[in-house]
Amino acid sequence: MATEVRQRSDARDNRARILAVARAAFAADGLDVPMREIARRAEVGAATVYRHFPTKEALFAAAFAEPMALCSAVVERGLAEADPWLGFCHVVEELMRLHALDRGLSRTFTSRLPRAEERLRADRDRTVRLLLRLIANAKASGHLRPDLELEDVIVALMANEGIRAESPTLRSAASRRFAALMVESFRARPGAAPLPPPARLS
Repeated sequence: MATEVRQRSDARDNRARILAVARAAFAADGLDVPMREIARRAEVGAATVYRHFPTKEALFAAAFAEPMALCSAVVERGLAEADPWLGFCHVVEELMRLHALDRGLSRTFTSRLPRAEERLRADRDRTVRLLLRLIANAKASGHLRPDLELEDVIVALMANEGIRAESPTLRSAASRRFAALMVESFRARPGAAPLPPPARLS
């Protein structure tokens, strides 16, 4: 019985490590990363990877499903705020905190998803729609600058991924300050110069 419990624990640990490595690899290099390379980085055999994820598309979907669910839950909480501007601020801060702790999350919005992964694509599109609604509500409140676009938020999240610090606590602290700076730049101000056209990221 103890051996069986240990085996199940080892399998869970292997799966979690494979997912963490795959998420980082796919975020950096797209779907071109070979499964054997992911196995090497995760320090497991290729057979172990295929035992958990029979195809690269299945691994991609599993690697990005949890981050997408986290992002979606954050935006939903922002939409539930009575004050749309406050909800927008909380969403920016929390998304940046998540990104600082798990680099590559912004790629869930910009990655080319495998054709087979319709559910992941649908989840991503739903999250984007929620974020667009939150942005529209914050603009309507008069607190968010009217020329801000979704791409501006994504660029801020991508920049946030560049934070380097010695510990998760320090990364979170740096991210919180960066989020505050971004929120201030997003705030509507009378006479503010208009922004250049946004860069289309996908």
